[in-house]
Amino acid sequence: MSFFDDDDPPTRATSRTGRPSRPAAPRRPQATGGGDGGGASADRQTVRTRQAVALGLGILILILLIFGVKGCLDSRKERALKDYNRNVAAITSDSDQATKSFFQLLGGGAAAGKDLQVQINQVRLSTEDDVKRAQALDVPDAMRPAQQNLMLVLNLRAAALTVIAEKLGTAQGRGAQAEAATQQIAGQMQAFLTSDVVYSQRTAPLIKQALDEAGIGGQTIPRSKSLPGYTWLAPQTVANAIGGQTVSGSGSGTTAAGTCPAGTACGHGLDSTSIGTTTLQPGGVSNKVPSKPPPTVSVKFTNQGDNNEKNVAVTVKLTAPGAKVVSAKQTVPQTTPGSQTTVSIKLPTAPAAGTVGTLDVDVAPVAGEKTVDNNKASYTILFTG
Repeated sequence: MSFFDDDDPPTRATSRTGRPSRPAAPRRPQATGGGDGGGASADRQTVRTRQAVALGLGILILILLIFGVKGCLDSRKERALKDYNRNVAAITSDSDQATKSFFQLLGGGAAAGKDLQVQINQVRLSTEDDVKRAQALDVPDAMRPAQQNLMLVLNLRAAALTVIAEKLGTAQGRGAQAEAATQQIAGQMQAFLTSDVVYSQRTAPLIKQALDEAGIGGQTIPRSKSLPGYTWLAPQTVANAIGGQTVSGSGSGTTAAGTCPAGTACGHGLDSTSIGTTTLQPGGVSNKVPSKPPPTVSVKFTNQGDNNEKNVAVTVKLTAPGAKVVSAKQTVPQTTPGSQTTVSIKLPTAPAAGTVGTLDVDVAPVAGEKTVDNNKASYTILFTG
Protein backbone atom coordinates (compact mmCIF):
# COMPACT_ATOMS: atom_id res chain seq x y z
CA MET A 1 0.00 0.00 0.00
CA SER A 2 1.44 3.36 -0.92
CA PHE A 3 2.26 5.95 1.64
CA PHE A 4 0.06 8.62 -0.02
CA ASP A 5 -3.07 6.51 -0.33
CA ASP A 6 -4.77 8.04 2.70
CA ASP A 7 -4.09 11.56 1.47
CA ASP A 8 -5.89 11.23 -1.85
CA PRO A 9 -9.04 13.44 -2.13
CA PRO A 10 -12.26 11.54 -1.72
CA THR A 11 -13.90 10.50 -4.90
CA ARG A 12 -17.53 11.74 -5.81
CA ALA A 13 -20.18 9.43 -4.68
CA THR A 14 -21.91 7.66 -7.45
CA SER A 15 -25.27 6.19 -7.62
CA ARG A 16 -25.93 2.68 -8.02
CA THR A 17 -26.30 3.28 -11.68
CA GLY A 18 -23.01 4.83 -11.77
CA ARG A 19 -24.22 8.42 -12.27
CA PRO A 20 -23.02 11.18 -10.00
CA SER A 21 -25.69 12.46 -7.53
CA ARG A 22 -26.99 16.12 -7.64
CA PRO A 23 -26.30 18.42 -4.75
CA ALA A 24 -29.35 19.13 -2.50
CA ALA A 25 -31.23 22.43 -3.08
CA PRO A 26 -31.08 24.97 -0.26
CA ARG A 27 -34.25 25.32 1.88
CA ARG A 28 -36.41 28.50 1.89
CA PRO A 29 -36.72 30.21 5.20
CA GLN A 30 -40.17 29.66 6.78
CA ALA A 31 -42.39 32.56 7.75
CA THR A 32 -43.07 32.81 11.42
CA GLY A 33 -46.43 32.73 13.09
CA GLY A 34 -48.83 31.16 10.57
CA GLY A 35 -47.43 28.72 8.26
CA ASP A 36 -47.56 28.95 4.49
CA GLY A 37 -51.27 30.36 4.16
CA GLY A 38 -50.78 33.56 6.18
CA GLY A 39 -49.58 35.77 3.30
CA ALA A 40 -52.45 34.87 0.93
CA SER A 41 -55.04 35.61 3.65
CA ALA A 42 -53.60 39.07 4.21
CA ASP A 43 -53.77 39.87 0.50
CA ARG A 44 -57.45 38.87 0.27
CA GLN A 45 -58.35 41.03 3.25
CA THR A 46 -56.69 44.03 1.65
CA VAL A 47 -58.63 43.49 -1.59
CA ARG A 48 -61.93 43.23 0.27
CA THR A 49 -61.24 46.43 2.15
CA ARG A 50 -60.46 48.27 -1.03
CA GLN A 51 -63.62 46.90 -2.69
CA ALA A 52 -65.77 48.05 0.25
CA VAL A 53 -64.27 51.54 0.11
CA ALA A 54 -64.85 51.70 -3.66
CA LEU A 55 -68.45 50.52 -3.28
CA GLY A 56 -69.11 53.12 -0.60
CA LEU A 57 -67.68 55.86 -2.77
CA GLY A 58 -69.79 54.66 -5.70
CA ILE A 59 -72.99 54.73 -3.60
CA LEU A 60 -72.11 58.18 -2.30
CA ILE A 61 -71.54 59.49 -5.82
CA LEU A 62 -74.82 57.92 -6.99
CA ILE A 63 -76.74 59.56 -4.14
CA LEU A 64 -75.15 62.90 -4.94
CA LEU A 65 -76.05 62.47 -8.60
CA ILE A 66 -79.66 61.58 -7.74
CA PHE A 67 -80.06 64.60 -5.48
CA GLY A 68 -78.29 66.77 -8.03
CA VAL A 69 -80.57 65.64 -10.85
CA LYS A 70 -83.65 66.00 -8.65
CA GLY A 71 -82.56 69.48 -7.65
CA CYS A 72 -82.11 70.43 -11.29
CA LEU A 73 -85.51 69.00 -12.22
CA ASP A 74 -87.21 70.79 -9.31
CA SER A 75 -85.51 74.03 -10.26
CA ARG A 76 -86.52 73.57 -13.88
CA LYS A 77 -90.14 72.81 -12.90
CA GLU A 78 -90.27 75.88 -10.68
CA ARG A 79 -88.92 78.10 -13.46
CA ALA A 80 -91.45 76.65 -15.92
CA LEU A 81 -94.39 77.38 -13.59
CA LYS A 82 -93.19 80.90 -12.89
CA ASP A 83 -92.58 81.56 -16.58
CA TYR A 84 -96.10 80.36 -17.44
CA ASN A 85 -97.61 82.66 -14.84
CA ARG A 86 -95.64 85.62 -16.21
CA ASN A 87 -96.61 84.81 -19.79
CA VAL A 88 -100.29 84.62 -18.87
CA ALA A 89 -99.98 87.97 -17.14
CA ALA A 90 -98.53 89.52 -20.29
CA ILE A 91 -101.19 88.05 -22.58
CA THR A 92 -104.16 88.93 -20.38
CA SER A 93 -102.81 92.44 -19.91
CA ASP A 94 -102.79 92.91 -23.69
CA SER A 95 -106.26 91.35 -23.94
CA ASP A 96 -107.64 93.71 -21.31
CA GLN A 97 -106.08 96.68 -23.07
CA ALA A 98 -107.64 95.58 -26.38
CA THR A 99 -111.15 95.26 -24.95
CA LYS A 100 -110.71 98.55 -23.11
CA SER A 101 -109.91 100.20 -26.44
CA PHE A 102 -112.94 98.52 -27.98
CA PHE A 103 -115.37 99.92 -25.42
CA GLN A 104 -113.78 103.36 -25.69
CA LEU A 105 -114.27 103.25 -29.45
CA LEU A 106 -117.82 101.96 -29.09
CA GLY A 107 -118.65 104.67 -26.58
CA GLY A 108 -117.87 107.31 -29.18
CA GLY A 109 -119.31 105.33 -32.05
CA ALA A 110 -122.05 107.79 -32.91
CA ALA A 111 -119.43 110.39 -33.76
CA ALA A 112 -117.06 107.96 -35.48
CA GLY A 113 -119.69 106.83 -37.99
CA LYS A 114 -118.61 104.23 -40.53
CA ASP A 115 -114.95 104.48 -39.46
CA LEU A 116 -115.92 102.71 -36.26
CA GLN A 117 -116.16 99.36 -38.02
CA VAL A 118 -112.59 99.68 -39.35
CA GLN A 119 -111.24 100.61 -35.93
CA ILE A 120 -112.99 97.72 -34.20
CA ASN A 121 -111.67 95.31 -36.81
CA GLN A 122 -108.17 96.37 -35.82
CA VAL A 123 -108.97 95.58 -32.19
CA ARG A 124 -110.34 92.21 -33.28
CA LEU A 125 -107.03 91.36 -34.97
CA SER A 126 -105.24 92.15 -31.72
CA THR A 127 -107.42 89.74 -29.74
CA GLU A 128 -106.90 87.03 -32.34
CA ASP A 129 -103.15 87.53 -31.93
CA ASP A 130 -103.58 87.02 -28.17
CA VAL A 131 -105.21 83.65 -28.90
CA LYS A 132 -102.25 82.60 -31.06
CA ARG A 133 -99.75 83.66 -28.40
CA ALA A 134 -101.56 81.60 -25.78
CA GLN A 135 -101.64 78.58 -28.08
CA ALA A 136 -97.86 78.79 -28.51
CA LEU A 137 -97.10 78.79 -24.77
CA ASP A 138 -94.91 76.04 -23.28
CA VAL A 139 -97.46 74.73 -20.77
CA PRO A 140 -96.27 72.71 -17.74
CA ASP A 141 -98.41 69.66 -16.99
CA ALA A 142 -99.62 71.21 -13.74
CA MET A 143 -100.92 74.24 -15.67
CA ARG A 144 -102.88 72.39 -18.37
CA PRO A 145 -106.30 72.84 -16.66
CA ALA A 146 -105.58 76.57 -16.34
CA GLN A 147 -104.49 76.70 -19.98
CA GLN A 148 -107.75 75.16 -21.20
CA ASN A 149 -109.76 77.83 -19.40
CA LEU A 150 -107.42 80.58 -20.56
CA MET A 151 -108.01 79.56 -24.17
CA LEU A 152 -111.78 79.67 -23.57
CA VAL A 153 -111.48 83.20 -22.17
CA LEU A 154 -109.44 84.53 -25.09
CA ASN A 155 -111.55 82.78 -27.74
CA LEU A 156 -114.77 84.18 -26.27
CA ARG A 157 -113.43 87.71 -26.54
CA ALA A 158 -112.06 87.30 -30.07
CA ALA A 159 -115.26 85.66 -31.30
CA ALA A 160 -117.44 88.39 -29.77
CA LEU A 161 -115.45 91.10 -31.50
CA THR A 162 -115.72 89.21 -34.79
CA VAL A 163 -119.53 89.22 -34.62
CA ILE A 164 -119.69 92.82 -33.44
CA ALA A 165 -117.46 94.01 -36.28
CA GLU A 166 -119.67 92.18 -38.78
CA LYS A 167 -122.96 93.58 -37.41
CA LEU A 168 -121.85 97.11 -36.66
CA GLY A 169 -122.50 98.62 -40.07
CA THR A 170 -126.07 97.29 -40.12
CA ALA A 171 -126.71 98.36 -36.52
CA GLN A 172 -125.84 101.95 -37.37
CA GLY A 173 -128.68 102.05 -39.90
CA ARG A 174 -132.45 102.14 -39.43
CA GLY A 175 -135.32 99.68 -39.52
CA ALA A 176 -135.87 96.15 -38.34
CA GLN A 177 -132.49 94.91 -39.55
CA ALA A 178 -130.71 97.64 -37.63
CA GLU A 179 -132.59 96.78 -34.47
CA ALA A 180 -131.83 93.09 -34.87
CA ALA A 181 -128.13 93.84 -35.40
CA THR A 182 -128.08 96.04 -32.30
CA GLN A 183 -129.61 93.24 -30.27
CA GLN A 184 -126.99 90.82 -31.56
CA ILE A 185 -124.21 93.19 -30.59
CA ALA A 186 -125.69 93.51 -27.10
CA GLY A 187 -125.90 89.72 -26.96
CA GLN A 188 -122.16 89.47 -27.62
CA MET A 189 -121.58 91.54 -24.50
CA GLN A 190 -122.62 88.41 -22.64
CA ALA A 191 -119.52 86.71 -24.10
CA PHE A 192 -117.29 89.34 -22.49
CA LEU A 193 -119.06 88.84 -19.17
CA THR A 194 -118.71 85.06 -19.46
CA SER A 195 -115.01 85.35 -20.22
CA ASP A 196 -114.51 87.43 -17.08
CA VAL A 197 -116.35 84.86 -14.96
CA VAL A 198 -114.37 81.94 -16.41
CA TYR A 199 -111.09 83.71 -15.79
CA SER A 200 -111.86 84.76 -12.21
CA GLN A 201 -113.49 81.48 -11.18
CA ARG A 202 -111.38 78.96 -13.10
CA THR A 203 -108.21 80.23 -14.79
CA ALA A 204 -106.72 82.31 -11.96
CA PRO A 205 -107.58 79.80 -9.18
CA LEU A 206 -106.07 76.92 -11.18
CA ILE A 207 -102.84 78.87 -11.72
CA LYS A 208 -102.62 79.57 -7.98
CA GLN A 209 -103.34 75.94 -7.17
CA ALA A 210 -100.50 74.71 -9.38
CA LEU A 211 -98.07 77.18 -7.80
CA ASP A 212 -99.18 76.26 -4.27
CA GLU A 213 -98.82 72.54 -4.88
CA ALA A 214 -95.28 73.12 -6.12
CA GLY A 215 -94.51 75.13 -2.98
CA ILE A 216 -93.92 78.31 -4.97
CA GLY A 217 -94.86 81.46 -3.10
CA GLY A 218 -94.49 85.17 -3.65
CA GLN A 219 -96.13 85.12 -7.09
CA THR A 220 -98.75 87.60 -8.28
CA ILE A 221 -101.65 85.90 -10.04
CA PRO A 222 -102.76 88.15 -12.92
CA ARG A 223 -106.32 89.45 -13.04
CA SER A 224 -108.34 90.01 -16.19
CA LYS A 225 -111.57 91.85 -16.93
CA SER A 226 -113.03 92.83 -20.28
CA LEU A 227 -116.59 94.12 -19.63
CA PRO A 228 -116.46 97.59 -18.05
CA GLY A 229 -120.05 97.56 -16.80
CA TYR A 230 -123.33 95.64 -16.89
CA THR A 231 -125.09 98.50 -18.68
CA TRP A 232 -123.45 97.30 -21.90
CA LEU A 233 -125.66 94.21 -21.77
CA ALA A 234 -128.67 96.40 -22.64
CA PRO A 235 -129.40 97.00 -26.36
CA GLN A 236 -130.37 100.58 -25.54
CA THR A 237 -126.83 101.30 -24.28
CA VAL A 238 -125.36 99.93 -27.50
CA ALA A 239 -127.81 101.87 -29.65
CA ASN A 240 -127.09 105.12 -27.85
CA ALA A 241 -123.35 104.58 -28.24
CA ILE A 242 -123.33 103.84 -31.96
CA GLY A 243 -126.21 106.11 -32.95
CA GLY A 244 -128.52 103.21 -33.78
CA GLN A 245 -131.95 102.09 -32.64
CA THR A 246 -133.33 99.37 -30.40
CA VAL A 247 -136.40 97.27 -29.86
CA SER A 248 -137.61 99.82 -27.36
CA GLY A 249 -138.35 102.11 -30.28
CA SER A 250 -135.89 104.79 -29.21
CA GLY A 251 -135.09 106.86 -32.24
CA SER A 252 -137.34 104.80 -34.49
CA GLY A 253 -139.98 107.51 -35.01
CA THR A 254 -143.05 105.40 -34.23
CA THR A 255 -146.59 106.34 -33.20
CA ALA A 256 -145.44 108.04 -30.03
CA ALA A 257 -143.03 110.23 -31.98
CA GLY A 258 -145.67 111.05 -34.62
CA THR A 259 -143.54 110.13 -37.63
CA CYS A 260 -142.41 107.10 -39.58
CA PRO A 261 -138.66 107.06 -40.43
CA ALA A 262 -137.93 107.75 -44.08
CA GLY A 263 -137.33 104.69 -46.19
CA THR A 264 -139.16 102.36 -43.78
CA ALA A 265 -142.69 100.99 -43.43
CA CYS A 266 -144.99 101.38 -40.45
CA GLY A 267 -148.24 99.67 -39.55
CA HIS A 268 -150.15 96.53 -38.52
CA GLY A 269 -152.42 93.93 -40.05
CA LEU A 270 -155.37 92.21 -38.37
CA ASP A 271 -154.91 88.42 -38.45
CA SER A 272 -157.97 86.93 -36.71
CA THR A 273 -160.69 87.45 -34.12
CA SER A 274 -162.16 84.76 -31.87
CA ILE A 275 -164.62 84.37 -29.00
CA GLY A 276 -163.93 81.34 -26.88
CA THR A 277 -163.12 78.45 -29.19
CA THR A 278 -164.92 80.04 -32.15
CA THR A 279 -162.82 81.81 -34.75
CA LEU A 280 -165.06 84.49 -36.24
CA GLN A 281 -165.55 84.59 -40.00
CA PRO A 282 -166.14 87.97 -41.71
CA GLY A 283 -168.25 88.64 -44.80
CA GLY A 284 -171.79 88.23 -43.41
CA VAL A 285 -171.25 84.71 -42.06
CA SER A 286 -173.38 84.12 -38.97
CA ASN A 287 -171.07 83.28 -36.07
CA LYS A 288 -172.91 81.66 -33.13
CA VAL A 289 -171.73 82.87 -29.75
CA PRO A 290 -173.23 82.30 -26.27
CA SER A 291 -174.81 85.41 -24.78
CA LYS A 292 -173.80 84.45 -21.25
CA PRO A 293 -171.38 85.21 -19.83
CA PRO A 294 -170.50 88.40 -21.72
CA PRO A 295 -167.99 87.38 -24.36
CA THR A 296 -164.23 88.00 -24.29
CA VAL A 297 -162.92 88.92 -27.72
CA SER A 298 -159.39 87.76 -28.64
CA VAL A 299 -157.75 89.84 -31.36
CA LYS A 300 -154.53 88.77 -33.11
CA PHE A 301 -152.56 91.23 -35.22
CA THR A 302 -149.03 91.53 -36.62
CA ASN A 303 -146.60 94.42 -36.87
CA GLN A 304 -146.05 94.44 -40.64
CA GLY A 305 -143.64 97.40 -40.67
CA ASP A 306 -139.94 97.93 -40.10
CA ASN A 307 -140.21 99.77 -36.81
CA ASN A 308 -141.32 99.22 -33.26
CA GLU A 309 -144.67 100.74 -32.48
CA LYS A 310 -145.73 102.05 -29.10
CA ASN A 311 -149.14 102.45 -27.45
CA VAL A 312 -151.14 100.64 -30.13
CA ALA A 313 -154.89 100.89 -29.42
CA VAL A 314 -157.24 97.97 -30.20
CA THR A 315 -161.01 98.63 -30.03
CA VAL A 316 -164.00 96.23 -30.23
CA LYS A 317 -167.58 97.50 -30.62
CA LEU A 318 -170.78 95.47 -30.54
CA THR A 319 -173.94 96.89 -32.13
CA ALA A 320 -177.33 95.11 -31.97
CA PRO A 321 -180.88 96.30 -32.85
CA GLY A 322 -182.73 97.64 -29.82
CA ALA A 323 -179.64 97.34 -27.60
CA LYS A 324 -177.15 99.83 -26.36
CA VAL A 325 -173.80 99.93 -28.19
CA VAL A 326 -171.13 98.15 -26.19
CA SER A 327 -167.46 98.88 -26.73
CA ALA A 328 -164.13 98.24 -25.02
CA LYS A 329 -160.53 99.16 -25.75
CA GLN A 330 -157.08 97.94 -24.78
CA THR A 331 -153.72 99.58 -25.48
CA VAL A 332 -150.64 97.49 -26.31
CA PRO A 333 -147.50 99.17 -24.94
CA GLN A 334 -145.27 98.03 -27.79
CA THR A 335 -145.12 95.82 -30.87
CA THR A 336 -142.01 94.71 -32.78
CA PRO A 337 -141.52 94.15 -36.51
CA GLY A 338 -142.75 90.77 -37.70
CA SER A 339 -144.17 89.76 -34.33
CA GLN A 340 -147.80 88.80 -33.64
CA THR A 341 -149.65 90.21 -30.66
CA THR A 342 -152.79 88.80 -29.03
CA VAL A 343 -155.15 91.06 -27.10
CA SER A 344 -158.07 89.77 -25.00
CA ILE A 345 -160.86 92.31 -24.46
CA LYS A 346 -163.87 91.47 -22.34
CA LEU A 347 -167.22 93.11 -23.25
CA PRO A 348 -169.09 94.44 -20.21
CA THR A 349 -172.51 93.17 -21.42
CA ALA A 350 -174.06 91.11 -24.21
CA PRO A 351 -177.54 91.20 -25.81
CA ALA A 352 -180.15 88.58 -25.09
CA ALA A 353 -180.13 85.16 -26.73
CA GLY A 354 -181.53 85.20 -30.25
CA THR A 355 -180.15 88.66 -30.97
CA VAL A 356 -178.09 89.25 -34.08
CA GLY A 357 -175.41 91.91 -33.77
CA THR A 358 -172.34 93.26 -35.52
CA LEU A 359 -168.92 93.15 -33.94
CA ASP A 360 -166.39 95.69 -35.27
CA VAL A 361 -162.70 95.21 -34.49
CA ASP A 362 -160.18 97.97 -35.18
CA VAL A 363 -156.40 98.17 -34.71
CA ALA A 364 -155.66 101.89 -34.65
CA PRO A 365 -153.34 103.11 -37.43
CA VAL A 366 -149.89 104.33 -36.42
CA ALA A 367 -148.05 107.38 -37.69
CA GLY A 368 -147.04 107.03 -41.30
CA GLU A 369 -149.14 103.90 -41.91
CA LYS A 370 -150.19 103.95 -45.55
CA THR A 371 -152.34 100.80 -45.73
CA VAL A 372 -155.14 100.78 -43.18
CA ASP A 373 -157.87 98.65 -44.77
CA ASN A 374 -156.35 95.50 -43.23
CA ASN A 375 -156.49 97.00 -39.74
CA LYS A 376 -160.20 96.34 -39.19
CA ALA A 377 -162.93 93.76 -39.72
CA SER A 378 -166.68 93.32 -39.07
CA TYR A 379 -168.36 90.08 -37.97
CA THR A 380 -172.01 89.06 -37.77
CA ILE A 381 -172.78 87.49 -34.37
CA LEU A 382 -175.82 85.34 -33.47
CA PHE A 383 -176.13 85.17 -29.73
CA THR A 384 -177.45 81.88 -28.40
CA GLY A 385 -178.90 80.87 -25.07
